[in-house]
Amino acid sequence: MSIATRAAGALTALGLSLGVLAAPAFAQDCEPSKWGADDEIGSANLVTEERVKLAAELIKQGKTRPLGIVIDSKTPAYPPRGVNLQVVQPNHTGGKPIDLGYAAVANDDLAQLWFGVGSQLDGLGHFGVGGTFYNCNDWADFAPITGLTKMGTHNVPPLVGRAVIIDMAAHAGVEFLEAGHAIPLSDVQEAIEQQNVEIREGDIVIFYTGWTDAKLESAPQEWGSTEPGILPDVAEFLAEQNVMAVGADTWGLDVVPAPEGGKLFYAHAVLLKDNGIYILETMNVGPVLRDGVNEFMFVLGQARVRGAVQMIINPVALY
Repeated sequence: MSIATRAAGALTALGLSLGVLAAPAFAQDCEPSKWGADDEIGSANLVTEERVKLAAELIKQGKTRPLGIVIDSKTPAYPPRGVNLQVVQPNHTGGKPIDLGYAAVANDDLAQLWFGVGSQLDGLGHFGVGGTFYNCNDWADFAPITGLTKMGTHNVPPLVGRAVIIDMAAHAGVEFLEAGHAIPLSDVQEAIEQQNVEIREGDIVIFYTGWTDAKLESAPQEWGSTEPGILPDVAEFLAEQNVMAVGADTWGLDVVPAPEGGKLFYAHAVLLKDNGIYILETMNVGPVLRDGVNEFMFVLGQARVRGAVQMIINPVALY
């Protein structure tokens, strides 16, 4: 089965699940954010001068690692997302130089792309239930086709803080977790204890499953149409810890497909809608772990495109 067919099936399942959840009771369940009824940035409020200074103390080796993957037109993505890049020579196509007092030549790039491809930040306007998003916002009120009028990713301040990696592949004793492997809260809590991981308020928590290391290059269609991932109870647990963001080395964080009787992508709903916690997808933390590090300073300054729902990102790990 092709990536398009399998992921389209997931998209259909998502639509069906949201249809089931769209009963009026869900809209009535919404409570204003703990950061105020007008808040648009959620857990980014946890970025403080003190936390930034503490995170900087984690830089011991002077190393930096990119956490974003390289993307192109062949990168698997949730359909119909994709990337199309063209390199052009405006006003001097065909190699004709521009007279700037010398024979100048230049290249520009023109792209048609979705911001939800590869390593990405899911903003608070990305995912809701029954038409309701973070802080009781109704999608009819803030999501015109020209861009979000609330909760756009351009509003998110630099996400800087302490990041920790929970190695779920090591906990399972495997190189990588298999497709559809559901990670329950009990496994996460055991891994936290065994790996001496301390989760603090304002942290960025990233799960390592080995999925991207094992499958992105060798089996891209499989990589992009299914994945190991967390269950909603894990998202609820991390929300109770008051973390800033939750990510994984997978394209969608949640397990795909959902377990029988489960809700597809419902950890997204718990984090984004219910708690205003950002999601970081396809975080390439394998090289950091191989350096013997599971705690580092995380720095993200995303492109500030007004009204964007998501954004392709390349956070930096400093340690």
